[in-house]
Amino acid sequence: MQASVKSKRGGWLMTVILSLVSVAYVYPLIMLFYNSFKRKAYISRAPFDLPLGKMFIGLENYENGIQLTGFWNAMVYSFLITVLSVIVILICTSMCAWYISRVQNKATKAVYLLCIFSMVVPFQMVMFTLSKVANVLRLNTPIGIVPVYLGFGAGLAVFMFSGYMKACPIAIEESAMIDGCKPLRTFFSVVLPILQPTYISTGILEAMWIWNDYLLPYLILDLKRYKTIPIAVQYLKGGYGSVDMGAMMAMLVLAIIPIIVFYLVCQKYIVSGVMAGAVKG
Repeated sequence: MQASVKSKRGGWLMTVILSLVSVAYVYPLIMLFYNSFKRKAYISRAPFDLPLGKMFIGLENYENGIQLTGFWNAMVYSFLITVLSVIVILICTSMCAWYISRVQNKATKAVYLLCIFSMVVPFQMVMFTLSKVANVLRLNTPIGIVPVYLGFGAGLAVFMFSGYMKACPIAIEESAMIDGCKPLRTFFSVVLPILQPTYISTGILEAMWIWNDYLLPYLILDLKRYKTIPIAVQYLKGGYGSVDMGAMMAMLVLAIIPIIVFYLVCQKYIVSGVMAGAVKG
């Protein structure tokens, strides 16, 4: 009985501690939201105060930010790059992981090790040569940057897909091939539905990375024609270190809303998919 009481007290204490930690993580987002409705002078002078009275400016920050950054064009380019890159990453890496897990030889082991190694190499080591190669190959468009994202996103995706495939029985695939299915039809009709949990979790992780990425589009894209949301927001910085904080706060709110909604809708699949891809097999 005494142990049960101690256990309940420990549970309540842990709940309180984790609740405080959660508030500490969420509060900057709340602060970002209400500061987007303040006049620029009060954001730095009273950042923790609510936008009441003369501090409240309404939607003017949003209107100025959209006008100064070309926000809607940037959102279209961000959406296009994110969707295309995630689709290409998922299809290519799942097929690669399927082949690696079913064909056991030195070549497939080398490919798998190279994919894992790509997760270890810091981006800063390759960014200058990458930008040069991308410029030579004319990959400085929203379509051209997709293969670049495929290269950087393949490591994590192949790791998760191959881990899940090792635990999947091969008997279903053999039955499909006996019935006359070619390898491609076997993959899309049999293997792809089996991989659905890992598809969802990997797609969420890749989408969050690509949507919020600043450095890779900045190095690759032709910035005179194409700007993603992180790059467009950065253009609110003026000369001599001046920043339109009101417009920047407003644009950051608009930038995080789509990915937060996407994450909240799909969050229940993340843990199950990551565990399936990283622990099984």
